[in-house]
Amino acid sequence: MSGMDHSTMDMSGMDHSGMDMSGMDHRAMAMPGMQAPADLPADAAPRTPIPAVTEADRAAAFMPLGAGHPAHDKRSNSFWLVDRLEVADTAKSGGWEGLAWIGGDVHRTWLRTEGDVEDGRVEQGNLEVLYGRSVTPWWDLVAGVRQDVGEGPDRTWAAFGVQGLAPYKFEVEATAYIGGSGRTAATLEAEYDTLLTNRLILQWQGEANLYGKSDPARGLG
Repeated sequence: MSGMDHSTMDMSGMDHSGMDMSGMDHRAMAMPGMQAPADLPADAAPRTPIPAVTEADRAAAFMPLGAGHPAHDKRSNSFWLVDRLEVADTAKSGGWEGLAWIGGDVHRTWLRTEGDVEDGRVEQGNLEVLYGRSVTPWWDLVAGVRQDVGEGPDRTWAAFGVQGLAPYKFEVEATAYIGGSGRTAATLEAEYDTLLTNRLILQWQGEANLYGKSDPARGLG
């Protein structure tokens, strides 16, 4: 049909609904020079083989093992927090409370301190230096020393306890102390954060200090 002028053929009046093409073999209608691809067996290899994975492919897909901050690594980090800092009466009275740690994911050195100032002098305060070891993802065991300063004689205590995140996100610290002359003490502290907004947080805090015997020189009953 290469010599026919198709521009003069008017097929607008033909009824195509009567043409049944369901029995036609469309594979036989291929254009000259074209060959329909034959179906491959199910167990045959693909026509275009998949290239082998190269080292460049692996490098692009996976982060190097030394990157980032792997768990239980040996790199030292630190954290410092001043939780309370109060000044009143033209800087003659106030108080402080803070903590810090330095170390890795498992072993850390902890510093905890708090106290009150009255008339420009430390009325009562303490400093704790503790070694902490992580025993679970949320809890640390701590042990060290505590030094009490302020009115009356200074006291030195051996300290040991536990701290971490309890269920329902309560921050908990429980520490027991043993001092000279048979003195014993314990401190239990719990905190909970209520998020009013993403930036405004209401913190609930409760603390109990217990002593095994009176210490009149420091005003403790």
